[in-house]
Amino acid sequence: MSRVKRGTATHRRHKRVLKQTEGFFGGRKNRYRQAMRVLWKSWQYAYTGRKLRKRDFRALWITRINAACRQNGTTYSKLIAALGSAGIELDRKTLADMALNDAAAFTKLVGLATSAA
Repeated sequence: MSRVKRGTATHRRHKRVLKQTEGFFGGRKNRYRQAMRVLWKSWQYAYTGRKLRKRDFRALWITRINAACRQNGTTYSKLIAALGSAGIELDRKTLADMALNDAAAFTKLVGLATSAA
């Protein structure tokens, strides 16, 4: 009768974890127990980062819109208020893209919003 060797499943699981921690510093990349600990932490950071990305992009868009507004003699808050009262429904992502890539159209939009408000 031969003995039952149970290493394959464990070995496969360990390899999968260590593959994910490739590039980490020190024992975090090649010791299973440490690797598991930092892998869980990396998943937490990734989850948080996915939430923060939305906040960061919104801040970037607002900064870009404000810079373009100031070139056109107004401010971000005045433009947003004017767009609202003029009934122009454009989100900040679109406005920022327009300010960056199509300055003439953005200038026209600012003029339209301020004259309607």
